[in-house]
This record gives sequence, structure tokens and C-alpha cells, in this order.
Amino acid sequence: MRRRELLTLLPALAQGAPPVVVGGRRELFVDDYLIDWMRGAELRLGTPVEKETVLRMDRPHEGPFSAYFTVLRDGGKYRLYYRGVPEAGKDGRSSETTCYAESTDGIHFEKPANNIVLQGQAPFSHNFCPFIDRNPRGGSRYKAISGIASSGLKAWVSGNGLAWRPMQDAPVMAPAKLPMFDSQNLAFWSESEECYVAYVRLFRDKVRSIARATSSDFLRWSPFVPLDLGGAPADHLYTNQIHPYFRTPHIYVGIAARFNPGRQVLSAEEARETGVHPDYFKDTSDSVLLTTRGGDRVSRYFRESFLRPGLGLNHWVSRDNYPALNIVPTSDDEMSFYVNRHYGQPTSHLQRYALRTDGLASLHAGWRGGELLTKPLVFSGKELELNFATSAAGGVRVEVLQADETAITGLGLGDCVEMIGDRLARMVKWKGALAEWAGKPVRLLFSVRDADVYSFRFV
Repeated sequence: MRRRELLTLLPALAQGAPPVVVGGRRELFVDDYLIDWMRGAELRLGTPVEKETVLRMDRPHEGPFSAYFTVLRDGGKYRLYYRGVPEAGKDGRSSETTCYAESTDGIHFEKPANNIVLQGQAPFSHNFCPFIDRNPRGGSRYKAISGIASSGLKAWVSGNGLAWRPMQDAPVMAPAKLPMFDSQNLAFWSESEECYVAYVRLFRDKVRSIARATSSDFLRWSPFVPLDLGGAPADHLYTNQIHPYFRTPHIYVGIAARFNPGRQVLSAEEARETGVHPDYFKDTSDSVLLTTRGGDRVSRYFRESFLRPGLGLNHWVSRDNYPALNIVPTSDDEMSFYVNRHYGQPTSHLQRYALRTDGLASLHAGWRGGELLTKPLVFSGKELELNFATSAAGGVRVEVLQADETAITGLGLGDCVEMIGDRLARMVKWKGALAEWAGKPVRLLFSVRDADVYSFRFV
């Protein structure tokens, strides 16, 4: 919410413990930030649907060890950046290049005749990670960071996303043992925090983790702060891929690579059959969902895998299944993310996975039904919009209560028209008027049966 909007709601916040000011923001069911309690209901992870191979690492300068993909939705174009390198070796070696492909639909990607956009700049093609700068005072439209522990992270700018130059000769984040910088470090402009944010590789107690820093100008950065993962298991998070979700930029999401060192599946004979490099089959990886609303805390509400390796021995090798940075819309009702498959193998490629819009997770209840009560909220607007899906026999109703859970005439469950169907955006209807409660603390009681609710917002 913009500061101007927040100031108009301050009188409602003076009545005790402040409620959560949601204004007209869309909210996702990806964490427990807005939840007071649930009975008979749960938050359930979405199920990504495997789609087509969108890119093969088939050029001489690409090959089995191409990695660290970034997909940018740029108006009517999708820009894809990645490391190309045909052989195993030391991080930051001279054979690493930054490669490029583009698409008009996020499905069919094409490489220019010369698809190298950065080379001869070792070690900065090791993990070159660009973004579109949404800062209205940011200058160049495209920025990037890259580098390893010995070099520090250098800042790059571009006017067209293809020709890149360093912002300055010196690194903007100095060489350091902690953080390590040896993974896909990333940065973006945060609309909600009104600053640049960077998430980088950190080693804590010999476990791969995440640190964060901020900057007002992309050149001078705050000290790195290790992230609080909320008491989650000490998973090795190889890449974090945290970015503002395109429909809710105040919520950052990351489909992170979870690395499992020494967790070997293939025998030596099976490894030879797949063609994987002999040094890259004694570990496994999958992906998990991270969310954060800024600051130093990341939610690991879901501890289980978001995307499993799946059928085929090719997917059970070291450094495979690493997701690309960014979730992007690929149609009015679908969004996509991309995963690096067959790492260290001649068949290395990038695979697309699809979800319904806002379908990272949902409020779910089965046939017996369930309920969720939110914490006190302050909203702006006149109507409540849901993104939901039910069975033919299921349904969703919503009750609006005062902050102390006192009923509001005309906005009870019995006053709500049952929501049935599968819609990305449908307004909830009651006998009473919701608009009268704008700017006042209220709670929402969701009653769900054989259905999922993916997001809501006041409009």
C-alpha cells in the first residue's frame, strides 16, 4: 500500500492493536500472515503441470553445464538469460558466457544468430542475473548483478537488455567469505519497500542459506543480513529465486532449489547410461516454495517439495531441477516457471511448468468443509473479489465480522450468495453493503467445501 493510502486509514488503527492494512492489495494464500485460525481447512501447495521443452543447450558455447536462467516478461516479449559453458570446471572460468533467447509467448523461444550478450568478462558470466528496473528514478531500464566470492558482485546496466556495461569498475558488493556469492545472486527494485533489494548465497553452519541487503541507488548497499527462515529445517537452498510476484508485488515468492548433498540415487552403471558427467550424479535436488513480505524473515510454511524430480533417472542427478528466476504470465489464466533439466548431460534443456493464475497455493477444504478466520484487516474499496474453484457440488461463502468477531447485519454466512464454479475474478454478494465497512477493522470468515480459494482482494 502506498503511504498516502495508509495515512487515510490511520484513524481506524488507533483503536488498539493495529490490524493488518490490506487496502486494495491482492492477497495470496501462501503463508499464515493474515490467518488467525483454521478448522477443517488447510493451505495446500499448487501442483505444477509439466509442459514443453522451451530451449535446448545445443550450441558449442552452451552445453551440459548451462545454468542460472532468468526469464523477464518485458511488455509483449519474454527475455531469457543464462550461463553457457560446455565443460565442467572452476567457477568464473573464461569459457563461461552470458547467453540470450527471446519469445513472444513464453513458450517458443528463439536464439539470435549470435546469442552471446556478455563474454570475455570472467568471472562475471558465471551467474549474470538481470532485471527490469521499475524504479521511476532508476535511470537505465535494465540492471544486473554478477560475480563470485573472489571478485565481489559487480553492477551492470543496459538500455536495450542486450548491450551491457558495468556501472563502475569496482564491485558494489565487496569480495567476502560470507556471503559466498557462488550461486545465482539476484536483485530487484521493490515497490513496497521503495529500495533495491538483493538476495545472495550465504553459508551458515556449513549449510547453504540466504542473506539480504538493500540499497537506494544500486551502488551503495547495506551490510548483509542472514535471513530468518522461521525455524525451518536446515535445508541447503542452492538458489533462492526470490522476486516480487507479478500480481502482488508486496509479496515476494521464490521457487528455490533444495540441494541434498550425498543423497545418491543412481548407481555408477545407471549414471553411464544417462550420459551424466561422472562428477555429477551423487547428489539430488528438488524445489521448495519460499515467501516473504520484505525484511529479514522468509516463510517456509510449506516444508514439502513444490516440484519433485519426477520419472526418469536423468532428473536424479546433481544440480538438476534448478528453477529459473521469475514466475511470468503466459495467458490470461495461466502462469509459468521454468526449470533447468538434465544438468551435466548432453540433453540439457529448459522445461516449462504451468499453474493457474495465483495457483502457487490455496485455501482448501474437502467434502466435510472447513473454515478460516483472518486477523483483523483494514480494507479500502466496495467489493470483495475471489479467485476460486469448486467442484460441481462444492462452494465458498464469506462472512464479514467486526474485529471482535461481532456479527454484522447483512454480511453473515447466511446473507452470502454461495460461490460455485471456477473463476479468476468474481465478486462476493451479500444482502448487506460491504462498502460501509471500508476503513474499519474487520475479519473475514471463509467457509469452504470441496473447493479452493487462491487469492482475494477488495476492489
